[in-house]
Amino acid sequence: MAKDYFIGEALLGAEENIAHIDLIIGSKDGPVGISFANALSTPSMGHGGLLACIRPNLLTKPISLVVPKVTLSKMEDSNKIFGPAQAAVAKAIADAVEENLIPMSKIDEWLIIVSVFIHPAAKDYRKIYQYNYGATKLAISRALKNYPPIEKIFYDKDRAKHPVAGIKVPRLWRPPYIQVALDHPDIDHALKVVNKLPKSDRIILEIGTPFLKKYGMEAITKIREIAPEKFIVADLKTLDVGKLEVDFAFDATADATVASGLAAPSSIDKFLLEANRLGIYGFVDTMEVEDPIAKLSSLKQIPNVVILHRAIDVEQGAGSQSSDAAQKARWAVIPKIKELYKDQKLASGRDRVLVAVAGGIEPKTAKYALEMGADILIVGRFITSSKDVENAMRRLLNIIPGYSDIDLKRIHSEDDDNSAKLG
Repeated sequence: MAKDYFIGEALLGAEENIAHIDLIIGSKDGPVGISFANALSTPSMGHGGLLACIRPNLLTKPISLVVPKVTLSKMEDSNKIFGPAQAAVAKAIADAVEENLIPMSKIDEWLIIVSVFIHPAAKDYRKIYQYNYGATKLAISRALKNYPPIEKIFYDKDRAKHPVAGIKVPRLWRPPYIQVALDHPDIDHALKVVNKLPKSDRIILEIGTPFLKKYGMEAITKIREIAPEKFIVADLKTLDVGKLEVDFAFDATADATVASGLAAPSSIDKFLLEANRLGIYGFVDTMEVEDPIAKLSSLKQIPNVVILHRAIDVEQGAGSQSSDAAQKARWAVIPKIKELYKDQKLASGRDRVLVAVAGGIEPKTAKYALEMGADILIVGRFITSSKDVENAMRRLLNIIPGYSDIDLKRIHSEDDDNSAKLG
């Protein structure tokens, strides 16, 4: 492959006049040269390429080919490509040379293939020109700078909300989180709780086991309707046939599913493998598992989240002092789990395995759990049975380090900021 081979992309503008540019820059004697010749000599119907001209009879340099992404079915659409779009691309390339973005020494060695999106409803020729000029120049700059760096991708990938897709699918990228356990088997009660929660990226939702047993996967669907961008955990407590149950939760739009740590290692492995295959999180709940470290060590698959769980019945049956002591003893396992997976960190440096704690979480115990390294605080009755749901949640959010409301640094469109810091 030739040494000179660069790829760039840019999206600018708004609504029907939006411009999206994909381009390849490379040597005439490399793969770009071959692709260029093929595209120019064997055009496909509705997507025929045209040489980028500043005006008729004046090609830009490096010689460039404009290829429409949207099928040109009528002359009105063709005029937008042959007119403002072609002129914008050609002028942007010429200006990139004059401004030293493209080296003068390469103008006769390189070729550029520019894929251009023009919406059929676009009508404003000035905006078409303006947006495509800016997008082409930005795409050239990004290509030749090898933008983005991987650190930028790691930093923004879970913050971003794509402006065209219009959705944000959450991931657990910024712990600690508060997981609200919707265990009350009444759907109206659950909907009221969710509606009263404050707006925060640090809140995730759990469809509790009693809730799921009463309503089935419809419980997930109902909560998703009123919380379309929330991270939703289906607490299946799967013991067997994990693949099937993961599929059910996935089809209902759950972002994570929970297996019981009491299941056989082979069952948990199948559960985690299926969750990973589908791109959702696999949790392992160690409730009543005598030695969580030994159980986790027996698994071939790596869970996304391990839950240290003190059961409600156990919690209610113990005295307050013994319950608190037992809880602290359980949470002392957090550092041991972190140690177990210390060599499995993500390429970004973040932990591959998060640790969640459940059982009697309220502001006092939450502080201790965070000090021990908990990534997720699973809270039930303190919030769901509160007369003031928002205030109860605020008391917990105020304990979490960092800003707790909507991520103000969320990226909706590219900003070319190279100063991203991981963590």
